[in-house]
Amino acid sequence: MSHIPFGYRIENGKAVIDKEAAEQIKTLFHSYLSGDSLATAAKKAGIKAFHAGIGRMLRNTRYLGGDYYPAIIDLDTFKAAEAERIKRAEKLGRIRKPEQEKEVIYPSAFRVKEGTEEFEDPFGQAEYAYSLIETEVNKNGSQ
Repeated sequence: MSHIPFGYRIENGKAVIDKEAAEQIKTLFHSYLSGDSLATAAKKAGIKAFHAGIGRMLRNTRYLGGDYYPAIIDLDTFKAAEAERIKRAEKLGRIRKPEQEKEVIYPSAFRVKEGTEEFEDPFGQAEYAYSLIETEVNKNGSQ
C-alpha cells in the first residue's frame, strides 16, 4: 500500500481532502510563487518538513486531482510553481544538461595480409593474426 500524500486522508476506502492540510498546501504553493524559499514557504504554511520533502510536495501531481484523489491545486498554479522551480534551479546552476554523446564509428571490415604461420599457443596465434591487419575500413568506406 502506498503513502497517502499530505492534504488527504482515507475515509471508507476513498481519498478525501483534509481541509486544514489542504489549506496548508495552498499556502505553500502561493508563498513559493510569491518568492519565498522552500523552507520559508513551508514555515508560513505551518508544514514541518525537510527541503527535499517540500520540493516533492510542489511536484506532486496528485494535488491536481485524478481518479482517486480530489483536486487541491488548480493546473495553472501547479504549472506556475513548476516553472518557478525550474527557473530558480537554472539560476543557481542546478540543472545539468546531458552532454551529447559523440558517435563512435567502429571498423566493420579489415584488410589483412595472408597468414602463413601457425602457433600452438592460442595467445601467440591471436597476436600473430592481429599483426596481419593492414588497415581498418569503416562502414562509410573511410580508413
